[in-house]
Amino acid sequence: MSEAITLQIGDKSPVFKALDSKGNTHDLEEINTSGKKVILYFYPRDSTPGCTKQACDFRDDLARLESHGYMVFGVSKDSVKSHEKFINKQNLNFPLLMDEDGSIHEQFGTWRLKKNYGREYMGCARSTFVIDENGNLVFARYNVKAKGHVAMLMRELGIDE
Repeated sequence: MSEAITLQIGDKSPVFKALDSKGNTHDLEEINTSGKKVILYFYPRDSTPGCTKQACDFRDDLARLESHGYMVFGVSKDSVKSHEKFINKQNLNFPLLMDEDGSIHEQFGTWRLKKNYGREYMGCARSTFVIDENGNLVFARYNVKAKGHVAMLMRELGIDE
């Protein structure tokens, strides 16, 4: 595996086409053509405390985000069964994309070397990307904190609290 890429604001977003846990296809180019913007957030694992907090914050603020033209997608390497359990338990109102092979993580550079108590391993860096209707990154941040992330993102995007 090569060194993870680091995307920046102003870069063209990698193009993705992915299934969600319900079997629906989500194609960035089609979404952009329809005039919608995308918030694509990567998280390490379904049903863990930080990931649950972050997902519930997106759930609770989804109506406000959608009113500004944004679609929200969560991405992890978990299975369909895991995603469905997470969605049902937390009443999530947005799709979780399937990326068991890590290809979307690779495209966005979120599968990175991590360190925990001196041990190094490869894992998902909690990251968020906002893609405008032209396919350009207007927000790109790696290693975000789960708590308070959605509120910070909405401030950055100029969405009133």
